[in-house]
Amino acid sequence: MSETQYMSQQTREELETELKELREIKAVNLRKRIDEARQMGDLSENAEYHAAREELAWTQSRILEIKNILDNAEIITANEKKLDFVQIGSTIVVEVNKKEKEYMIVGAQEADPLKGKISNESPLGSAFLGKKKGEIVEVKTPSGLQNYKIVKIN
Repeated sequence: MSETQYMSQQTREELETELKELREIKAVNLRKRIDEARQMGDLSENAEYHAAREELAWTQSRILEIKNILDNAEIITANEKKLDFVQIGSTIVVEVNKKEKEYMIVGAQEADPLKGKISNESPLGSAFLGKKKGEIVEVKTPSGLQNYKIVKIN
């Protein structure tokens, strides 16, 4: 996973906070739990020891994942000038089945379809990228082909 990870400054800060907490608090506490459990004796039947080890392994894995994301992060900045094509960070209004829907094109880390934030890597998000106002975008969805007309780009 060494491809560019698009995100807002807020998401970057949240990941940095999570990373700091995992490194400085959670991993330290888990190492103490492991040490205390080790002092209880027989490790083969020590559930506390095994649970703490598993949790530490997960924590270390998450630390590596966050570091990789941050190392490949590119911050989405609000464009001062209005662009006439869809890009990451654009908020668009589309018409589909005679209904208007609003979507914001975001990086995979921020995607939340229920809030109208769709990933640039999703079939729908990637189909909109580079398109202009008035264009009709055909997207294959689970319910079949859908035509989305781009009504507005912010």
